[in-house]
Amino acid sequence: MLLLGRSQVEALLDVDSLIEVLSSAMSDLSAGRASVPDRVAALVPEHEGFLAAMPGFLPSAGVLMTKLVSLFPHNDGVRLPTHQALIVAFDPDTGEPAALLDGRAITAARTGACSALSARLLAREDATVLAVLGTGVQARSHARAICRVRPIREIRIAGRDPAKAAVLAEELSAALEGDVRAVSSYAEALDGADIAAATTHAVEPVIRRSWLTPGVHITSVGYNPAGREVDDATVIEALVCVESRQAVLAPFPAGSNDLLMPIRGGLITADHVHAELGELIAGHRAGRTTPDQITLYKSVGVAAQDAAATALVLASAREQSIGEEITLR
Repeated sequence: MLLLGRSQVEALLDVDSLIEVLSSAMSDLSAGRASVPDRVAALVPEHEGFLAAMPGFLPSAGVLMTKLVSLFPHNDGVRLPTHQALIVAFDPDTGEPAALLDGRAITAARTGACSALSARLLAREDATVLAVLGTGVQARSHARAICRVRPIREIRIAGRDPAKAAVLAEELSAALEGDVRAVSSYAEALDGADIAAATTHAVEPVIRRSWLTPGVHITSVGYNPAGREVDDATVIEALVCVESRQAVLAPFPAGSNDLLMPIRGGLITADHVHAELGELIAGHRAGRTTPDQITLYKSVGVAAQDAAATALVLASAREQSIGEEITLR
């Protein structure tokens, strides 16, 4: 069995290649060619945490895998990641365990890359201003990935902690072209932004309709069982796209409060979800229809993304003879 640690996984993940394999994975998911059951979780109430399991089979990539991911929101206070994960890949012909990988790096990379895929499908081609809401791992992943699909010249970073926003802005300035700066509020970051990437653990919405510019494309990946990132007014007006209708409308721990709350409130119905990314890729659904249209990609994360990223990492690892072979006895 091949063992790959976090630094090895990070080195093996090429963002451009990842966006392409995710495009194929989303097409397979929407066409019914992938087996991806809803996420399940064991709850740890005393820490408001949970351990979730996300199995998936992606035949086109030859990957049978499961991800175990924990979410412990109070880890920030003890300087540990809020999200931690492992991925186990199995031989799809025999069911034999084939590889054990760090899942945290894959989760960060595939989430940002799929948001970039949504921007490639839905954002205006002349989008140059990116607002990044949040200052954690996903904020970094999104800034790097979205710059691969649109000619971003200005990035604004906003978060709950101004000091963290400033540190992230300095870090990204050294890695990316264009003007990268921290701003004092979510509203300031969003004012005039062409693309907004929400990557928070917010309880109250950080995306509000009154703060948005016509034509903005929003990616929202934050998850908090007690809250949401996007307000009702934005959801109602936006062209809403998702990875999977089944996943985004499922109950906890799989679904999205950003959509389930306005559905329960009678403000929209489930039919308000316009398309899955795979339907846009296949041409079964249209994307943006006007320059001023607001588009929203609401992500909850699906195992097909992890499977596609795992396939990419394992292929590169074997090609480059990276990783340690271990035997379980």
